[in-house]
Amino acid sequence: MPGLQKETINFLVNLSNNNNREWFQVNRNNYEQAQTDFQRLVFTLIAGISHFDKSIGALEPRDCIFRIYRDVRFSANKNPYKENLGAFIAPGGRKSNGCGYYIHIQPGGSFASGGLYMAPAPVMKAVRMAMVENRSEFLSIVNNPKFKSTFTWEGVEQAKRTPAGFEFDPELDLFLRLKHITPSRDFTDDELFHPDFDLRAIEVFETLSPLVKFLNQAIP
Repeated sequence: MPGLQKETINFLVNLSNNNNREWFQVNRNNYEQAQTDFQRLVFTLIAGISHFDKSIGALEPRDCIFRIYRDVRFSANKNPYKENLGAFIAPGGRKSNGCGYYIHIQPGGSFASGGLYMAPAPVMKAVRMAMVENRSEFLSIVNNPKFKSTFTWEGVEQAKRTPAGFEFDPELDLFLRLKHITPSRDFTDDELFHPDFDLRAIEVFETLSPLVKFLNQAIP
């Protein structure tokens, strides 16, 4: 399968320079073409992920893709549109309360990620308890050589100290302090256009899948 079309990235570049409703209406056809291109990518990712994670069930791209329209009611940033395309592939799609796989397409800032983001405090406590109680299993996942060479934890918010109720553990402490369990793998713009980009992204998500499954089992 081909990678993304360059026109899709060009649309996002132009949108970032013209983030207003008048420009968007004039260029709606370009948006629809970019959306169709992204839907094709997400369709392929869903099919690929379903081979190693049956829990995602029967999903359509529309279930997973986030709207490009921003809710500006309570934001200082009044730009009406997001300047990226994103999708969350998980049971129930983008509205899922569980863990899954996230793809983010943005000029100069594309990445694949997944896991647990902005979870309520009781859920994070349950996940941290699972890390401690299943220490060897968890560490075998995050210390797997392929996992470590694929993902980074840079940019993920961390608490300054070990959470209350947990003892300091030199191997687990980084993970216990994370506010989101979301390792990521960046993609350059050139990678997005590569004929095998779909397969590369699927391979990244397959490497992530043991962590996603561990987290889903830990969620109450």
